[in-house]
Amino acid sequence: IILGNKEVILSSAQDLGFLMDKVEIIDPETYPEDKKEAMVDALVERRKGKLAKEDAYEWIKNVNYFGTMLTYMGDADAMVSGAIHSTGDTVRPALQIIKTKPGVSRTSGAFIIFKRHESYLFSDCAININPSSQELAEIAVESAKTAELFDIDPIVSLLSFSTKGSAKSEEVDKVVEATRIAQELAPEYQIDGELQFDASFVPTVAQLKAPESSVAGNARVFIFPDLQSGNIGYKIAQRLGK
Repeated sequence: IILGNKEVILSSAQDLGFLMDKVEIIDPETYPEDKKEAMVDALVERRKGKLAKEDAYEWIKNVNYFGTMLTYMGDADAMVSGAIHSTGDTVRPALQIIKTKPGVSRTSGAFIIFKRHESYLFSDCAININPSSQELAEIAVESAKTAELFDIDPIVSLLSFSTKGSAKSEEVDKVVEATRIAQELAPEYQIDGELQFDASFVPTVAQLKAPESSVAGNARVFIFPDLQSGNIGYKIAQRLGK
């Protein structure tokens, strides 16, 4: 499903040489009134008194809210957005409507990084500014589950500027504690920290810095300690890794 003006989408697809015979195009502006009414009613019900019906009609004029409601109502399996929308505008409808699954206290943002024939997952690079040890542990465990969905080995490294006590600081202590909690929460996964990126990724460095770690040198899921490092890290990989 692609959301937008049908004529514009088909014209762009033709220019780009895309085949559209198996693609459904839905224009929120011309969506059937009975389906629009059902969507608005479901949105008002989901917001539980926080949204008036007339305001709900305004909300679904926004493609992010419209797409989120299609997903919530089972008419789509997932939603892809963000190329021309900010992270906040993309994530906010999901938090307001779909929300987190039971047992998960917060949302995090994962990025899949492709390098030749290998895939890696970076998290959290989009949402949580300075997560606590408990929150970082939850991010690590949920990121491992996300990695599995995309056939990425859930070998998880909690990153730091320190490897196994090579530096001392409150920031390092946070990652050490997060590692302990994550290992207790999900003993079925390979999770270790604190590890520097080179010790996590390069086997020869891992042998020198963390020879006892099964994750070091083999990690496929990288958990950044805060949003500042995560956002910088994924953008460096995106721009220099081509």
